[in-house]
Amino acid sequence: MTPSSFNLAGYENYDAYLEARQIRDNGDQKTVPSTNYFLVDENDRVLAMVDIRHNLMDYLFNVGGHIGYSVRPAERRKGHATRILAEALRKCDELGIQRVLVTCNDDNIGSAKTIIKNGGVEDKSFKEEDGTVVRRFWVER
Repeated sequence: MTPSSFNLAGYENYDAYLEARQIRDNGDQKTVPSTNYFLVDENDRVLAMVDIRHNLMDYLFNVGGHIGYSVRPAERRKGHATRILAEALRKCDELGIQRVLVTCNDDNIGSAKTIIKNGGVEDKSFKEEDGTVVRRFWVER
């Protein structure tokens, strides 16, 4: 799943996942403090999810950014990505993050359009060791 912070694999049960999330959300040696939200419909069905990282380490500065979001495949192209990113940017305001980095892979045209629609201004891309090109966008708040 994307963002990876929502991956439930490897946990004995949901309570174990929530305990691990609490540690991760507070930050540890490998992660930064983060907050997660779901966009749900009137039937409590998850449409999209977002992970807001409160600060950046080197990896996040180059690849992950402050915000990672994903939309359920069957719900794509319905405006949910634009909405969840806009809501995440409002949360960044509350957290005092004035310059927000949002990234996407070079081949993810839909995500690039969503980021630009939310005020993203493209910066220099980053090339990962495996050759993946990550587009980097800054949103000034």
